[in-house]
Amino acid sequence: MGVWKWRHPLRAAYRLLGRRYPRAMLLAQFQLSYLVVLGGVGLLRVYQPMSPGQLWTIAAVAVGLVAVENAFAVAIAFRLVGPAVAWLRGRRDPRSTVAAWRALTGLPRNFFGYRRAWAIVLNLVPISVFIVVLLGLPWYSLFALVAGSGVVLLYASTLRFFGMELIMRPVLADVSRALPDGADLGRPPIPLRLKLMAGLPAINIITGVVVAGLSTTGQAGLDDLGIDVLVAVVVAFTISLELTMLLSRSIVEPIDDLRRATDRVIAGDLGARVNVVSNDETGALAVSFNQMVAGLQEREKLRDAFGTYVDPQLAERILAEGTTLEGDELEVSVLFLDIRDFTAWAERSSAREVVGTLNEFYEHVVPVLRRHAGHANKFIGDGLLGVFGAPDRHDDHADRALAAALEIAELVRREYGDRLRIGIGVNSGPVLAGTIGGGGRLEFTVIGDAVNTAARVEAATRLTGDDVLVTGATRALLRREPPCEFAARTDVELKGKSEPVRLWACTPVSAALATAKPLP
Repeated sequence: MGVWKWRHPLRAAYRLLGRRYPRAMLLAQFQLSYLVVLGGVGLLRVYQPMSPGQLWTIAAVAVGLVAVENAFAVAIAFRLVGPAVAWLRGRRDPRSTVAAWRALTGLPRNFFGYRRAWAIVLNLVPISVFIVVLLGLPWYSLFALVAGSGVVLLYASTLRFFGMELIMRPVLADVSRALPDGADLGRPPIPLRLKLMAGLPAINIITGVVVAGLSTTGQAGLDDLGIDVLVAVVVAFTISLELTMLLSRSIVEPIDDLRRATDRVIAGDLGARVNVVSNDETGALAVSFNQMVAGLQEREKLRDAFGTYVDPQLAERILAEGTTLEGDELEVSVLFLDIRDFTAWAERSSAREVVGTLNEFYEHVVPVLRRHAGHANKFIGDGLLGVFGAPDRHDDHADRALAAALEIAELVRREYGDRLRIGIGVNSGPVLAGTIGGGGRLEFTVIGDAVNTAARVEAATRLTGDDVLVTGATRALLRREPPCEFAARTDVELKGKSEPVRLWACTPVSAALATAKPLP
């Protein structure tokens, strides 16, 4: 635990301070300004002779001006970080979470874009004027002092900018885990390329002036300070600029490639890959990305194969909820279909012909079930068990089952004519739906009298000569006007039933209505 705190002090501080962390850390960070300004006063002593009393007077005034500026800075920073503090206090609805994330990521930019002219008014100009007056310097010395003070201000601002980014990362990590999927996070406040193009020249200017001051031999003057600042600025934006641009490109371009590839993956292109153009951290990241996408591609192949052997609706639910779907008692409609006289035909045909005919037949039938939100639960040779209302529940499962039965009957008449006849039985009632099996082999199925009755009703079509028979239970659950006319059949004795069951033949009103449109 102690090692963890040493390696991640900000995370440890976040855990310790909790919701007080953002404002407490901002307040602590602003105290660094006093050290920076005292360092600037010490550097001034290299360029301008002064007595110890004058040195301490300048230091005291500079610290006082920083204290005034800090008061304004703290008030602004506390206001900008307000949405994040509200989130930490418990306001964690999706809108507040996005607002907190934007407040934290945009904090440095918004802070420095918020009336920053007052920093110059409160610090840079007053201290420069005070030094000129205190030391009795000529008025033109003001320009060199303003330039030198500007370098100190640039150093303090750079520390604040990147310090704000760094200290807010533990909170950002916490907020990011609660971001809603698909949240609009907007454009980045300051792109990485711009940070590098601005930050690296700033570092060159600051270090150039400090090194020039510390390496001065003999007594330098304020004119030398102005020249040193000017030279540092010129070098930063000429000689060093090319190196800055090269470094920026070497970092940003691989990240841009990765972002574009990620966008392609989000759009569904799992063939996207990133070129590995280096062996540093960005190269390792590209390798990891390619391995991840290859894994996703392999998983998608498995999903497609899984969906081939398991109904797609069921496959999606298993992938989302796991392999075990708990048994649930619910009301469904069951469609049982069988090809008449298929056994006799199969005995006269080759195995290849039988399998080919069945596959062709189911290629027509299964999509009809899916269009009506049903799924093929079992293929039993030349028979099929379709279920409506499980695993995805639909209150109008009876309407969907009847519409699918009528469409299948018409489709078979149209595609096969007298070559192939079918019988369809539709029944509704309570069943137990869930996964059943063992030894690593599971199957989603429905169990109950409603299923057995549907199979018996299909068998009754051979006695009545109808293509589609439905039970009174299904007819009673219809919520819409059916696209057919019901004709009562004499009570039929079904195997396993102690009393005859009233069945209804469903005759399409017209050929147009027979091809029933899928329900929304």
